[in-house]
Amino acid sequence: MSRVAEIAKEIIAREGGYVNDPDDPGGATNFGVTIHTMRRLGLDLTGDGRVTAADVKRLSRAQAEDIFIEHYFTRPGIEALPQALQASVFDMYVNAGSNAVKILQRLLREMGQDISVDGVIGPQTAAAAATVARAAPGHIADAYGIARRNYYFRIADRRPASRKFARTRSGGKGGWIKRAEEFISPRFHLSRADFAERVASWG
Repeated sequence: MSRVAEIAKEIIAREGGYVNDPDDPGGATNFGVTIHTMRRLGLDLTGDGRVTAADVKRLSRAQAEDIFIEHYFTRPGIEALPQALQASVFDMYVNAGSNAVKILQRLLREMGQDISVDGVIGPQTAAAAATVARAAPGHIADAYGIARRNYYFRIADRRPASRKFARTRSGGKGGWIKRAEEFISPRFHLSRADFAERVASWG
């Protein structure tokens, strides 16, 4: 099995099966593939001429994997990035679309790279990422993972309805934060106390 296919399978495992949470802007979702994506791709699996939640429910793991590899790895050009970044950017692209690339581009700018923040992996972004990865090979993946985590926190700061994705009912780390920290070295994970302090303003 190719490395990219293995990453796609790991993403599907993190995403889980069918959900349709009214607080999730993605709408009906199965294995991480949203109804909006299926409509964009014209995936009418029931054959009734429409793409509805029923089609989302029919999506298979294999179909989800193919969608991820083609539309969230190959077409965005993630293969052009250093290998240390590919899994995390791929995972984030499934979760946040081109914002995954914008997060990287902003990070690279903070690291002194003169590139645009446009959500597109072009030659300049790829070269900037390679430059930073060569200079700090053990740092770039953690830095991107931390930037992801901060992105989720900012969404929850602005949108109370999204806080349940960042913090559990018992006050622990929610799925978004755990997902980001899967790509961050344990020494940079937030402690229970640090997490509680970060979200204290949410009430």
